[in-house]
Amino acid sequence: MIEDLIKYITNNIMHSFTRSFLTILSILIGIMAIFVLISFGEGLRNYMNEMSEEMGVDKLIAQPKGFGVPGTTGTYLTKDDLDFIKKQNGVSEATAMMIEQSEVKIDKRKLGKWVFMMGMPTDPSEQRLVEEAFAGFGIFKGRALKKVDSSKVTVGYNYMIADKIFSKPLKLGDNIFIKGKSFDIVGFYEEIGNPSDDANVYMIEDAIKELFDKGDDEYDYMFIRAEKDADPIALAERLEEKLRKKKGQKEGEEDFYIMSFEQLMETFGTVLLVLNSILVIIAGISVVVAAVNIMNTMYTAVLERTKEIGIMKSIGARNSTILFMFFFESGVLGLIGGSIGMLLGYGLAKFGEVIIATTGYSFLKPYFPWWLILGCLAFSFFVGAASGFFPARAASKLKPVDALRYE
Repeated sequence: MIEDLIKYITNNIMHSFTRSFLTILSILIGIMAIFVLISFGEGLRNYMNEMSEEMGVDKLIAQPKGFGVPGTTGTYLTKDDLDFIKKQNGVSEATAMMIEQSEVKIDKRKLGKWVFMMGMPTDPSEQRLVEEAFAGFGIFKGRALKKVDSSKVTVGYNYMIADKIFSKPLKLGDNIFIKGKSFDIVGFYEEIGNPSDDANVYMIEDAIKELFDKGDDEYDYMFIRAEKDADPIALAERLEEKLRKKKGQKEGEEDFYIMSFEQLMETFGTVLLVLNSILVIIAGISVVVAAVNIMNTMYTAVLERTKEIGIMKSIGARNSTILFMFFFESGVLGLIGGSIGMLLGYGLAKFGEVIIATTGYSFLKPYFPWWLILGCLAFSFFVGAASGFFPARAASKLKPVDALRYE
């Protein structure tokens, strides 16, 4: 019975190949779009989870409020703020960074590239805290900065690659110029995965103060490690309250914020979920169009096969059999479209990964969990079957005599 039904459905699909192909194409496009969008969304979520594991859940970040990228907001944290935070119960260690934007050159006479300058602490444990806070990256080649390195820098991964920052790759010992001053490269950091962070230049705190005329009251980031038994979220709330009182500011009017990395990841996750939902809804519009096409195709099939339905009923076919036959056929159309759409979506996502990697955003990769594959197959079959329900019901209710008389 099932074998005959499958054979019958296959023959009908092949008999109306052009119409079937156009119907399959409509759902194919929708499923392909959904598959690609969700795979990249899950890839980003997967990256965030990996980054959270590498960073650890024991870290907090303090940052001044204001509009613009760090170093340009006009508000800062101070050394006094840092010393105050270090003394609080529940804090294992803390460090701060200064950030500036400047042009970096390899030739004083030519234009350079505008990148971020990061003022790094020189204490090894504080450097390790900063490195863990930046997704666990470390020195890839060379060494880290020392207290005596006033004319030396470490740089991001992209400086080692031709045409990423400069036309030729740089190596250990090469010179770069910042605001007319020469600095030697003593180390390259591991790849973080986005072009901005991988183009950073790192110098010791004293060097960035001198070069940009900064004082102790101009920290742009503070990284805090909670003690082993401390709750980072509760610690963040307590530190924010204490620092607010110390600065004499009212609640809600602080010029800074303190968050645990867990809270930060949750915020990013919420934004990602909203963005993903909007994109999937947009892609879902094409699925709705596909459902209408399948319904139209199945109504046409019912009209074309009215006599066949009459013959089947006259030899004993039940209404439920006719209903199932058309219902299942529309589901198969949806499943075929979904399967092809998913395969094309996989190819498109992998191609997109290669293109995105060439732009420097290597962290953005598609991820294909098992539930996405099974979900797309089940969803495409359900959409097809649901779209064919009303035509199938109309076919099952045809009277044998009227169906046989139909021209």
